[in-house]
Amino acid sequence: MPDSSTTPINANHRTIAIWLLSCCAVIFGMIILGGVTRLTGSGLSMVEWAPIMGILPPLNQAEWQETFLLYQQFPEYQIKNFHMSLDDFKSIFWFEYGHRLLGRSIGMIFLLPFLYFLFRGKIEKSLTPKLITMFILGGLQGLMGWYMVKSGLVNDPHVSQYRLTAHLGLAVVIYAYMFWVALGLLYPKINDTHKNADNKIARLSSIITGIIVITILSGGFVAGTHAGFAFNTFPLMDGRLIPAGLFEQSPLWRNFFENIVTVQFDHRVLATVLFLVIPAFWIKAGKFNLQPLARMGSHLLLAALALQITLGISTLLLVVPVALAAAHQAGAIVLLTAALFVSQQLHRQTVTTAPH
Repeated sequence: MPDSSTTPINANHRTIAIWLLSCCAVIFGMIILGGVTRLTGSGLSMVEWAPIMGILPPLNQAEWQETFLLYQQFPEYQIKNFHMSLDDFKSIFWFEYGHRLLGRSIGMIFLLPFLYFLFRGKIEKSLTPKLITMFILGGLQGLMGWYMVKSGLVNDPHVSQYRLTAHLGLAVVIYAYMFWVALGLLYPKINDTHKNADNKIARLSSIITGIIVITILSGGFVAGTHAGFAFNTFPLMDGRLIPAGLFEQSPLWRNFFENIVTVQFDHRVLATVLFLVIPAFWIKAGKFNLQPLARMGSHLLLAALALQITLGISTLLLVVPVALAAAHQAGAIVLLTAALFVSQQLHRQTVTTAPH
């Protein structure tokens, strides 16, 4: 997608960027599959963490019976799913198995090309630490996933919303960091000796990106507390714009993470902030001489917002159907992607006010 300000791209940079973007696409799928796993109640179906031996699923009836028997030793079966048959168990097992297998696959999809590029001398020294950081974060994400699952293998078969949000947040960080580095390789900073005439629009894009990340994290707490199944009306909650019971828990801070009234209200407020700020950003961007890619990015950001708001309200009103809720989670990453893209484009170039 060239524009008038595009500088020549190093061939190695292009290849590495395409590899990183491919990894981003797989991580995107991983995030969505993780959401489906949670929404279908499948996340606690695998009660052991075996990074190597756990690659193969049960292969015969005896192994299935053994795996199911192991699941029966834990509270989720004893309290919630005691009526479950082996066939029922298989239906939830495959979601969690697929999620873990895809996670392992991402590690290989990243590591093998990284080693190839490294030994062929295609990676610049300044880029190597960034790529190593990505790999370390990926390993930590695997540990975080098991740490999250362990919180549900106790007396209360419910995954901690704190650990779930940490798991989601780390996935978002890895995705965003990888995507940003890839963009930097494809669209390096433009060499020009002029000082940025007005970088407020670039700073605003960074602020919007930060708000989107916070909103995604608040969505993690909505998911972890099942707050989306309450107050399924919009824009009012229980007939009120500001619902009762926002701060009924003590100490005060617990309300923001454990009180389903406050958790859902906060998510609505953050979404409303984006609903107001992104169109304002789009209007402001129209007053600047932006390069074509930055202009396109601002349009995509506005379109992604409209889609995400529609998905969010629909998910709430229809009481969180799995397909729609998964689409809403996907929409959050699409919105973040658009924000990262436009922000990177604005930070790489001189931005001047358009003539009146």
